[in-house]
Amino acid sequence: MTNLVEVEDFTRYGEEKRTSAFQLEVKSWLERHPETQYVDILLNDLNGVFRGKRIPVSALARLEKGCYFPASVFAMDILGNTVEEAGLGQSLGEPDNLCVPVAGTLIPSASNPDRIAQILLTMRNQDGTPFDVEPRNVLSQLWQQLRNRGLFPVIAVELEFYLVDKQRDAEGYIQPPCAPGSDDRNRQSQVYSVDNLDHFADVLRDIDALAKLQGIPADGALAEASPGQFEINLHHTRDVLKACDDAIQLKRLIRQVAENHGMTATFMAKPYEEYAGSGMHVHISMLDAADRNAFASDDGSDSPLLKRALAGMLDLMPASMALLAPNVNAYRRFAPESFVPLQASWGHNNRTVALRIPCGDLENRRIEYRVAGADANPYLVVSAILAGMLHGLDHQLSLPLPVQGNGHEAEGIPLPIRQSDALYEFEHSASLQTLLGERFSAVWRSCKQYELAQFERLITATEIDWMLKNA
Repeated sequence: MTNLVEVEDFTRYGEEKRTSAFQLEVKSWLERHPETQYVDILLNDLNGVFRGKRIPVSALARLEKGCYFPASVFAMDILGNTVEEAGLGQSLGEPDNLCVPVAGTLIPSASNPDRIAQILLTMRNQDGTPFDVEPRNVLSQLWQQLRNRGLFPVIAVELEFYLVDKQRDAEGYIQPPCAPGSDDRNRQSQVYSVDNLDHFADVLRDIDALAKLQGIPADGALAEASPGQFEINLHHTRDVLKACDDAIQLKRLIRQVAENHGMTATFMAKPYEEYAGSGMHVHISMLDAADRNAFASDDGSDSPLLKRALAGMLDLMPASMALLAPNVNAYRRFAPESFVPLQASWGHNNRTVALRIPCGDLENRRIEYRVAGADANPYLVVSAILAGMLHGLDHQLSLPLPVQGNGHEAEGIPLPIRQSDALYEFEHSASLQTLLGERFSAVWRSCKQYELAQFERLITATEIDWMLKNA
């Protein structure tokens, strides 16, 4: 049960009661949206799933003092079951922790923007410090470490997803949706097809309109390589937490809009065997205290800082795979000739490597981190990136030569492409666990090992088909 903390209405010690920033935010909201009836209060768990509750709008002002959720919200598997092995549940007595609203995140809900709002929460420890298992707080402390060094990352997130028909095919598998109002079901790959966008114009138009309503800075949709697959890019920003807030809220928005149109939107890394997987690419540049791009030297070459950041990210990339590919399905995306990196590698203007330096002038010199699946938690993906950069800044690491040509055929450090191997790498990387935080790392590892064990107990239809009469 989630309880709102009661707010005192009296003024203590005769001091004049001051209006807080949150109270001003709520007051402004209610003036502009007097028809609001409910507010969804939302925590983002380890898997990037929103957990929370819906409260009447009359309780919104009291939210300033916080509300309580159990710490075990951050020790759940993908199905929402508490993983007791993570140590945040019954062994502690299922304690509640205070959660407070994140300033500036009160926006309309895509499910019913005229009647329902939503706001993000963040959890605190018992002593009032940020709860160090919450992914948003993990990212916040890494971001702060860079800022303490006079370095200011600029982030942009790209998300791929599929629209899927609610009706399964004759064999019971998912299938691309028909173009609205027709029986035309596209099963061909049509990357960059404008006509494919026209087929789903109503869905994409609603996504775009609601993103604007929510203040999410998203570009228009791009038709991706496979039927029903699209990509939406978010604008770059210096506010690293907001970049991930926008990404996670965009995912919720897309799912809600798809439901309104009788479809399902999925961010599974590999929903189809025969079609391309869905990724989450992150573009990152770095500004110094004078707002100059610290990744570019004056002569146009890659700066020493860029090279150290690349070396650190590459060194931690195998262990980071546990975050970038957080479930069994995520590893099915890693296949040869699929524009998905199989090695820790880098290069200029090369989409076959893990870390791509795109074309552009000095001002826009940046890294495109191309490893994560669309199913990953954006806060943890960016945490892995910043952790790698900090690792490179703090250690003298050798940077391999940039890849020329097909990165799938180049030599390099292979990435683990099974979840068990990735979790092993994660468990044995003291550097990554220290940067992410020991308690977070222990909880993450326990939850993911539990999920994997549950999955591996399942007996699949393929096993029955292959083995029943032949084993």
